Amino acid sequence: MAISDLRAIETFMKAIELGSIRRAAAAQGVSPQAASQALVALEERLGVRLLHRTTRSLALTHEGQQFLEAAQPALAALTRAADRVRTAKDEIAGPLRIVAPKYSFLPVLWPLIDEFCRRHPDVEPDVKLDDRIGNWVEDRADVGFRIGHPPDDGVAVRRLFAMQLIVCAAPAYIAAHGAPNSIEQLASHRCSVFRHPGSGRVLPWLLKVGDEVISMDLPPALSSNDAELETQAVLSGHVIGLLSGLSAAAPIRSGRLVPLLAHHVTDHMNVYVYYGSREAQPSRVRAFIDLTVERLANASTYVLDAQELTAAEAKGRKKLHRR
Repeated sequence: MAISDLRAIETFMKAIELGSIRRAAAAQGVSPQAASQALVALEERLGVRLLHRTTRSLALTHEGQQFLEAAQPALAALTRAADRVRTAKDEIAGPLRIVAPKYSFLPVLWPLIDEFCRRHPDVEPDVKLDDRIGNWVEDRADVGFRIGHPPDDGVAVRRLFAMQLIVCAAPAYIAAHGAPNSIEQLASHRCSVFRHPGSGRVLPWLLKVGDEVISMDLPPALSSNDAELETQAVLSGHVIGLLSGLSAAAPIRSGRLVPLLAHHVTDHMNVYVYYGSREAQPSRVRAFIDLTVERLANASTYVLDAQELTAAEAKGRKKLHRR
């Protein structure tokens, strides 16, 4: 049934309720002519006359009475359904579907979800972590996160912060094996490499040289397709790793990791949040997006500036020399 038919049925029922097509038109915010034309079109569509009407009065025909009795419950059900949807849209409750990369992202995502659920305990997060780039529509996502380049599939996108790649080692590794003074010396150290979870391909190390980003293939002392395992291996002193700022920033600030070759840190990739049109978003989705932007937009939590990196590297190397 066309939307115009539904509007005409509403006009028909309002006219019966108020006893006048003119009053029904006023109640619906349309002209009397438009209301009358809608009723004529409805009668023509049904092939029956619904109303006996004069300039002063109107009355139901037999077919009009039958139609009214059949249409009232259906229209009332539609009204209730629309009211339920509007109410649910305004409530911060119900399912919240989130898609995000698995690589190093749990330390970023979980504090957001934890805080959001404490604020809004009736929200039901449905979280999918996957390093493969999926289809936003097929994933039925309300909110998505991406590392690297922004999605270009017709969604709204907000850049949050730069993702750094930092060469790191634990103090224990530096004490046992020393620290490289140049990228050329990396090949003689025990290095970890990351294997892409989707393709299984070993990813090269990406390092900044001047204004360019170069890739280096290094012989692996350890390889893994899990960023958390790689981070633990570096923290334990087994290997040097090229870790994201998502994993490395906090351990560097606490002294558990030492950044090495700080002037080769890359920051050419970014972390993005994306979502559909805000105008059509339920309140729970808008609230989560707002919290994400509030906590992460240009946040320094996972990003170390050049001065901080240089100071942390100098401090770590100084401790080594003291020994």
